[in-house]
Amino acid sequence: MTTTINGSSPSITFSDGSAQTSATRPFQNRIINGGFNIAQRGTSFVSGANDNDTYNLDRWYVLSDGNDAVDITQATTVPTGAKFSIGLDVETANKKFGIAQIIENANCFDAIGGAVTLSFQAKVSSTTKLDNIKCAIVAWSGTADSVTSDIISAWEAEGTNPTLIANATYENTPANLNVTTSFATYSVTANVDTASTSNIIVFIWSDVTDTTAGDFLYVTNVQLEKGSTATSFDYRPYGTELALCQRYYFQYVKGTNQSIAIGTYYLSSAVFCVVQFPVTMRATPTLSSTTGTNFYGIYRDGAGDLFNSLSFDGYQHTNSAILTNQTEVSGTAGQAGFITATNSSSAIGFQAEL
Repeated sequence: MTTTINGSSPSITFSDGSAQTSATRPFQNRIINGGFNIAQRGTSFVSGANDNDTYNLDRWYVLSDGNDAVDITQATTVPTGAKFSIGLDVETANKKFGIAQIIENANCFDAIGGAVTLSFQAKVSSTTKLDNIKCAIVAWSGTADSVTSDIISAWEAEGTNPTLIANATYENTPANLNVTTSFATYSVTANVDTASTSNIIVFIWSDVTDTTAGDFLYVTNVQLEKGSTATSFDYRPYGTELALCQRYYFQYVKGTNQSIAIGTYYLSSAVFCVVQFPVTMRATPTLSSTTGTNFYGIYRDGAGDLFNSLSFDGYQHTNSAILTNQTEVSGTAGQAGFITATNSSSAIGFQAEL
């Protein structure tokens, strides 16, 4: 292996003759889960889980003119070489909708002030109604990593770009991409030069107010990179992509008969357990958990003690959290046992999204 310098672009030549330059190095893509391979929260989001400004497939959230505008799926309708796409299925006709991702300052600070290129592959099920798909590179000039995720102030009339909230600015001039019923690659380049920019947001949307329920928009292989040229999509190993997602959301338990942790009765009416996160989370997370009759249980001394919920006890941080139930258990102080999920609807997640 040899390393050469060509101008300002270092090149590594491997023994097989292949080369890796700065333009093709891993992690040029600032988007996480751009291929929609990771789906910790689930693979389908319908009424109640598809509301405006709600996270769905990891790192992505929906923006829509009202709730239940589109159902969201991890779809297998893909171009050659891709495994998944995000499928946006019109549920409420005549509403604009789209998807967005906020890029953490630590992952985009070096791109601010220069040119960046957004690229992705997309198709629609029909161009009769979904005939105006747009995309934008948006600058956030408020406090770093304290982004107001619902960046739309007003969706506006068909063909008119949505009005953004204060501190959010279009860096490109969004225009109709003329997406067809066949997958193609689309790209835009912009200089991220809004003063005091601290985060970059990627926004892809349908700018149509005359839609038909059942029409689909599919998007995959979303990439944001430095420079004025779109390069091939940066595929990362599944485990790497999963770990990147878990910095922002960690689905710990989902379903029955899943181990949670070793728990201890601190008091006869209080059980505590420690959960270690697989990666350091972006910030101290909030708890996302389901509650229901006998959703959880601690098994000790040859018997089970079932209860309905687990909550934070106030000692959570970016690497771990203590979960507790102090209202529904009854045991002997000092006893220990294993805590499990005991219902198909049991779920525990930790969220530190932007």
